[in-house]
Formats: sequence, C-alpha cells, structure tokens
Amino acid sequence: MKKNLIVGQSGGPTAVINGSLYGVITEALAHSDEIGDVYGMVNGIEGFLNGQVMPLAPLKDSGELSLMRTTPGAYLGSCRFKLPEDLDDEIYQKLFRRFDKYGIGYFFYIGGNDSMDTVSKLSRYASVHKSDIRFIGLPKTVDNDLCLTDHTPGYASAAKFVATVLREISIDASVYSNKKSVTIVEIMGRHAGWLTAASALARTDMDPNPLLIYLPEAAFDQDAFMKQIQDSFKTMNNLIVCISEGIHDKTGTFICEYDSNVGVDNFGHKMLAGSGKYLENLIKSELGIKVRSIELNVPQRCSSSCLSGTDLNEAVASGRAGVRFALDGMTAKMVAFNRISDDPYALSYAPVAVDSVCNLEKAVPASWIIKNGTDVSDEFIKYARPLIQGSVDVPQEDGLPKFAYRRY
Repeated sequence: MKKNLIVGQSGGPTAVINGSLYGVITEALAHSDEIGDVYGMVNGIEGFLNGQVMPLAPLKDSGELSLMRTTPGAYLGSCRFKLPEDLDDEIYQKLFRRFDKYGIGYFFYIGGNDSMDTVSKLSRYASVHKSDIRFIGLPKTVDNDLCLTDHTPGYASAAKFVATVLREISIDASVYSNKKSVTIVEIMGRHAGWLTAASALARTDMDPNPLLIYLPEAAFDQDAFMKQIQDSFKTMNNLIVCISEGIHDKTGTFICEYDSNVGVDNFGHKMLAGSGKYLENLIKSELGIKVRSIELNVPQRCSSSCLSGTDLNEAVASGRAGVRFALDGMTAKMVAFNRISDDPYALSYAPVAVDSVCNLEKAVPASWIIKNGTDVSDEFIKYARPLIQGSVDVPQEDGLPKFAYRRY
C-alpha cells in the first residue's frame, strides 16, 4: 500500500526555502505510483502537533505551486520548537500517532541546525520503535553554517543581496569624498561569519570598500579597531566597515553586550543586535567624525530582488534529491552538497548522516581570515563567487513581485 508524504519548514526563512519545498512537492507528485497524498505541516512540527496539516497537491492546479518557487519566506509557516531530549517523552507518542493517522511514510523537514536535530530525534525514535517512516532533512540557512555540506540553500541569495547593497551603500557614501566618514554595516551571523564575508564580493577595481570586515571567528579588539579606522583614513576618506552581529572580544563577550541587555530565543541562543550602533557611538565619541550604522536585518534573508539563479536551482534540486533518497529506502539523512569543481562550477547531491550535522556549526576557515582579522582571502572569493551567479525573473503584477500566499 502506498504511503503518504509530509513536509515542513522550520527556523528562519530564506529567499529560496520555498524552492526546496517546490522541489519536494513536484518530485513527490511525479512519483504517484509510489507516494500517495502529499501534505504540508503548517508552522512546522509545532503546528503538526496541533493538527495543522494541509494537502499540497491542489496547489499545482491552482497555479500557487509555480508562484511558490520564487516566493520568499516560508510558505507553510515556520516554528522554533525544540523536541525533548528524552525520547520517552509522551510528545513523541503523540507525533507518531498523528503520522499513523495521516498514513505517513515519508517525512521531510527543511531547516538549519535545530531542524536537523528534530529529524535526528524523530528518526532515532522510529528506529527504537520499529517504525518504517523515512526521515530526511533538507538544508537551509543564510548563515551557511551546516556541517558536511559545501554550502546551504539560502546563503547564496543572501550573499548576493549583501554584496549588492554594499556596492550601493559605498556609492552613496562617496558623494562627500572631501570629508571623512564611516559607515558600519551590521550583518547576520551569530557564530559564523559566512554572510559578512560575502560583503567582500562588493569590491571593484574602482572601489575597495568595504575596507574592513570583522567576523565572529576572530576575537574583536576595540583598541585595535580604532587604530585600524584611523590608519584606513590615510588612504581614503569614506570607509565602509562590515561586522557580523556576533563579533565578540577575546573573553567571548559579544560586543553588543557592552551596551545593552541581550535576550534569548526558545533554543537559548542570544538574540544579537546593536553591535553596529555601539561601534558608531564609540567612533563618534573618540574621533568626532560623521559615522552611521546600518543593520541589514530581515531584508538580507527575504529579498526576492536579488535571487541567485544558482541558489534557487540548487534549492529545488535538493528537494527533489531528498525525495529520491527516501524512495531508495534512506532515512536519518540530510541532503548535502558536494562541490565537484570551481571552474566550471559543478556539484552533486549526497546523503549524509543527520546525526553528524545537527547541533554543530561550520565556521569560516581560519586561513581565510587575513590582515589581523579585518579581511577575507582570495580563497573565500573563489568559494563564494560561483554561488551568486545567475538572475531569476520573479513574476510581477502591477510592477511589483507576485507571490504565493497560503490560505490555510
């Protein structure tokens, strides 16, 4: 008897997370001889616990499925819900009773580290209780910090957005070239600086900005920072400085904590913001020059205007690969990207043990951080540049992007 498939999204959305969802749905519908109904979890595993499930096959005939492919955010809705460590907790019994109710044989979860933790726990429970449900994780995060994969869907489009905005900011900052100024741009990245490093892609032969780049992988020193700012003024007047939200000193104290109390999310992660504003005030007080700070915030992960064609195509392909892996009998796996070559750029998709991915973070290699922690190397540029290639024509309506909207 055919088993049904269910898919959900979790954690912070990206510009291509729905591309992965599109890949899962289209591949599942193409295997109707092996897969029965295709369901979506509304608001992830938390919503599923509350019975929030919707059929996805009707989206094909309505045209929503096609629009979903280029819609940012999470079409099914998301959650930040951590399953208990104790597999004997009754929550697992409730979940698997619901799986049985819907005849689920294939489970897909699109997300980052914490989402892979969910896949790991569910697959371990299934193994202990002899369930034949197959659990597959699909990578997603603008932070690019998942292990055992060359990169993650969502990162490239966010990187392209960051580099594009940095070029625009630099052009704007240069109009008063006869006066000294500093523009600090704060970019997402708690412990991994992949997205901040992408700001280096903005540089051209005519414009070396951003001149200084600070990642959380290297300890941040305030005194050294002020000297680096002053030294940079010897070569140009308008400085662009990029920092990760998670930059910290040698003791591990986040720079944003110097100036404010920091809350935590449901997973105990500190909610970081304000490092740029703190450094703005520091420069103003010590140098007395024009300085402003900009926090890119949500737009860097949700902009459809800078979709990377490469990123979207890979997101769709990863969803399709995940369905094929499950049909081949695999479970407790995440779809990983293996880079075959840089020029011409090529990669393949492979299953890796989800237990080897969850709750770990991939940092920018130390050898790629140069100039006393103020820049990234050519090796990073070689790594990142292929990922941002290609543009995407997003459907429009009345001159604005046309998106898919869930009606459940």
